Amino acid sequence: MHPGNQAPPRRAALDLAVRFLDDFARGPHVTPDPGVPVLAALVKETHEAGASASARRAVAAWARTVGRGPSHHGLYDGGLAGTFVGLRMAARIHPQLHRAADRLRDHLLDRAAAHPWRTTDVGLPDYDLIGGPSGTLLALCAGDPEPTSRQLLPFAAHLAMLCDHDELRRLHIGQYAGHPHLGWLQGRVNTGMGHGVAGLVTALTATVRRTGPRPRLTDALRRTTGWLVRQSFDDARSVRSWDGAGLDGPPPTGPRARQAWCYGAPGITWALWDAADALGDREGADWAAHAFTTVAEQYDMDLHLYGAPLTDRLGLCHGAAGVLAVADAFHHRAGVPAAALLAARLTAHLSARLPDALAAARPSTALLDGAPGALGALLTVTHGTSRDWLPCLGLR
Repeated sequence: MHPGNQAPPRRAALDLAVRFLDDFARGPHVTPDPGVPVLAALVKETHEAGASASARRAVAAWARTVGRGPSHHGLYDGGLAGTFVGLRMAARIHPQLHRAADRLRDHLLDRAAAHPWRTTDVGLPDYDLIGGPSGTLLALCAGDPEPTSRQLLPFAAHLAMLCDHDELRRLHIGQYAGHPHLGWLQGRVNTGMGHGVAGLVTALTATVRRTGPRPRLTDALRRTTGWLVRQSFDDARSVRSWDGAGLDGPPPTGPRARQAWCYGAPGITWALWDAADALGDREGADWAAHAFTTVAEQYDMDLHLYGAPLTDRLGLCHGAAGVLAVADAFHHRAGVPAAALLAARLTAHLSARLPDALAAARPSTALLDGAPGALGALLTVTHGTSRDWLPCLGLR
């Protein structure tokens, strides 16, 4: 399509979302992931003619297969906490699904009461956002309008206990010696949003905002944010950066290519800013806002967006949509000038590339690395739809 004939980003985002939901409704699909109901709820909010019908059909198709996915309790990768978020979002369109969401929430709370997580030699499911209790905490914040202290504190207390030392000794990974993909983490502490300390910080911050400051939670936040600040460095482009795990020597040289929601400055600086804001720490919030500004001003679409398939470069986890969601949060919550400029660039980037990405092959239906997340981020920015799904990303 010639650039002069392209629909404006607002119209194009909704058209793509409706087309995706219609394709999903024609299925067959089996997915417990919350991506489809999150996107459907956002589409319904636009009140555009025909869009609500597409949202209803897609949610009905999604709900028919709930319960057939993996039985782990995480927020992503097919976990039950993600299904809970999906049921709550789907119930905005089909209210009878609230009953199923209530039952699943109670199941998640029963598991927390059993304290099933390690507190030494941990693996990722013992704490992280993707498959662990940090993600379940955020799911409760996204899935219930007013989660109670009784719901949140069993998860938060475990996370706080893991942060009982300034060097986060309990968060040193002890389960992946010799692992072909995760062996690099053995004995180290992950820094990132998806699998690391930044995601844990966002879960504790969300708890503090909803339950009020409690000493064990605020102490844990101060330790984790202090540790993250100490692991940071300026890369070759003067971007305040983080390696994938805490430093165990001099900072790496050269530019850091992975600057995304999951790893690097965008996700980590948001976690630091939001925690400082919740704690009333103006100096810490200013530091984090400045750190984000360094990546916003230097963000390079060619360097910082890479990988395959194309939807991975555009999605929430590694790609443009995740950085867009972070930039939009910094713009709305922190008023960072560079955030609005970066959000505008990323909106144009996504709007230009998503049509080809979605047409090339059947896109993933997952929120984190599929089409629903990229389209959801675009709708949130271009249509001003509800932001209450953003706790799934540790954002708001």
